Amino acid sequence: MSITDQLVKFSMVEVPEEAAAMMRLSLFDWAACGIAGAAEPEFAAFRSAQMIEDGPAHVFGGGDLGAAHAALVNGTLSHALDYDDTHFAHIGHPSVAVLPAVMALAETVDTPLTDAIDAATIGVEASVLVGLWLGRAHYQVGYHQTATAGAFGATLAAARLLALDKVQTRHALGLCASMASGVKAQFGTMAKPLNAGLAARTGVEAALWAQAGMTAAQDGLSGPLGFGDTHHGEAADVKLPRKEWQISEISHKFHACCHGLHAMLEALGGAKVEAERIEAIKIRTHPRWMSVCNIAAPKTGLEVKFSYAHTAAMTLLGHGTGAIANFSDEIARDKDIIALRASIEVVEDESLSETQSLITLTLTSGEVRRLRHDLMTPMTLESRSEKLRTKAKALLGEERSEPLWAAVIGNDLDAVTECFSGK
Repeated sequence: MSITDQLVKFSMVEVPEEAAAMMRLSLFDWAACGIAGAAEPEFAAFRSAQMIEDGPAHVFGGGDLGAAHAALVNGTLSHALDYDDTHFAHIGHPSVAVLPAVMALAETVDTPLTDAIDAATIGVEASVLVGLWLGRAHYQVGYHQTATAGAFGATLAAARLLALDKVQTRHALGLCASMASGVKAQFGTMAKPLNAGLAARTGVEAALWAQAGMTAAQDGLSGPLGFGDTHHGEAADVKLPRKEWQISEISHKFHACCHGLHAMLEALGGAKVEAERIEAIKIRTHPRWMSVCNIAAPKTGLEVKFSYAHTAAMTLLGHGTGAIANFSDEIARDKDIIALRASIEVVEDESLSETQSLITLTLTSGEVRRLRHDLMTPMTLESRSEKLRTKAKALLGEERSEPLWAAVIGNDLDAVTECFSGK
């Protein structure tokens, strides 16, 4: 069965309670990131320029737009801080592509929150499946899985929400094949979050066009000359989930930078050593991250978010990486950080997984310490919820984060979207 056949079938399955529970946590995290992202001065002009129509869908920062445009804006703003969730199976940020499409359409067709959660769960799972099907070659050659696989996930989620039939869903996926795009060259720039917004908009448009009767190739994803063939897809063997869904392994961010840095930062959190006592630091990481988040000498706050050496030096000097404000242009120019950064070596280690990091600290006394962390270390839903609420409080303040939490664990879609204004 082709990946397209599987996705069409998957669009109509029942969503397990455990998967939906994880999706609610990601909805909360995504919305907190989007509300905070809308306040970023760098994106003020972008957001202002997009407010060109009235519609039913709420936009982060206030205002309402049509579904497709709201998905574009909310997808971009929710990824502006690069603080949203990741799935390491295919190296993508699923929520920022899928949830903007789902929430904008859900407001448009007046859908209960539980139905929106189910559609989003289907979409996130589908984005991971498509990412696995495309394989590492697709990502490694330069495509941004958040934007490419994410667009197909957003499309399937939108198809589920609109209750498209099998023929319409197939056409929606075919239409998506002509629009899904995004390259890793944009990492460290404002165009990286735009990739997420474009994926979300693609999902809305592809589903609405298919609903309106537009047709497309019967298999624009995996057929001859389709998306996989033309985008370095490996056509890997993937299976629809049964008991265990991929969403159960979603990884939420607790540091405001590229997720490839988080295992290292968690390991360094246990170092408990003064920076002046450090002679040298060697950071070992999976080879894939060397081309993603290893900017040796970042010049801007955005670039710092993709730098092993700079964020490691920040951590050791007491600059918290959970604080958005610490990723500034000033921090990129900090002389003490730059000096410590010079003692840090980053090397690839194929024996490590993409979620692991191994650090060797050599102290001036000659003592050698080794630190290790794996982001796949299991975490209960309760513990995850607590950490996400703490993160949201830091981003938004308790007066805004707690009403958002109350809305997300309820079933009133309007209560959630009314929080988007950040007021």
